[in-house]
Amino acid sequence: MCKQQSNLKSKFRLMLVTSFLLAMQSPFALTTDKDQDIEIEADSAELDDKKGITIYRGNVIVTQGSMRITGDIMTVTYIENGDLDTVIVEGKPAHYRQLPDSKDIYDEAEALRMEYYVLKNFIVLINEALVTQEGLRFSGHRIEYDTVLSQVKARGKTKTVKESDKTRTTGDDSRVKITIKSKKKKN
Repeated sequence: MCKQQSNLKSKFRLMLVTSFLLAMQSPFALTTDKDQDIEIEADSAELDDKKGITIYRGNVIVTQGSMRITGDIMTVTYIENGDLDTVIVEGKPAHYRQLPDSKDIYDEAEALRMEYYVLKNFIVLINEALVTQEGLRFSGHRIEYDTVLSQVKARGKTKTVKESDKTRTTGDDSRVKITIKSKKKKN
């Protein structure tokens, strides 16, 4: 009976990961994606029920319909009651892409680290962060996205300089950059 309970817990955890993936999708994603099966591939997977953590390692690939997430490591943590808490995908870089309804161009994101805070509906892209969406390209050291309010905040990387006994922050090491592609004129 204990092994059967363990299998049920593992299936439940997989369902929670599925919930994360559905919540992470853009509100403009293909409406049919949520009805598709979710596939997670990795070289290895570890589940620790006591710590409430599942780790997928090595060429991690998550797909559901048009949505695809890739990275080197995906760490999923749960809170005490078994609800999904955070999902962290790391890569060189980690990638996310999905096709919005009525579009031919994928929305894409990449960063060395992608963090999704389920309870806060908050996604953070850290280190070499880049988001591309319908001709808009947004890059910076850190990009934060509130999935409920559809708000984006981006920051460049700052340098901290120590002078004598004082520490101060000097301008940006790398600045936030937004590129808007020009629309081609029709003849």
